[in-house]
Amino acid sequence: MPLLYSALYVLALGIASHFIGEAIPRRWFSHSRFPYRAYRWEKNGKIYKKLRIDAWKDRMPDMSRVMRDMVPKRVGKAPHSHDVWILVAETCRAEIVHLCLCALSPVIWLFWRSFVGIVLCFVVILCNLPFILIQRYNRPTLVALAQRLEAREERKRHANLDIIGEHGGRT
Repeated sequence: MPLLYSALYVLALGIASHFIGEAIPRRWFSHSRFPYRAYRWEKNGKIYKKLRIDAWKDRMPDMSRVMRDMVPKRVGKAPHSHDVWILVAETCRAEIVHLCLCALSPVIWLFWRSFVGIVLCFVVILCNLPFILIQRYNRPTLVALAQRLEAREERKRHANLDIIGEHGGRT
């Protein structure tokens, strides 16, 4: 029976975390604030290359492929900075959801007060940890892309204003 309760708890937690995670406004997340900011020791995500995240991250399950209400985890062929900033916020949201799942995993021990309960708790943590690492790996690259796109969009705006100015508002 403890296995059934533990499995039902993890299932309910996963389902609830999806809906709660989607309900949290993106504006609540800032890539430059704790806990999402890149730390010096992360070297803008390069530390995660030692874990070879780039080799296995695309093989991990991606719920946005199944759940249509989620932001797709891909950048299009001609991205706009706004779209990339949405994806940056999405990495923050995904990170906090997976961190919360890890933090709530010890409740399993309440169902199964033995070594098996402790092991299951660590299994849940180990299953969520790769997704946290992926978010931390991807975020600096996405932030840099968004900033480059913003700069390009700003240059285009200025070029268009210069053209309009040269023609006196007539094209």
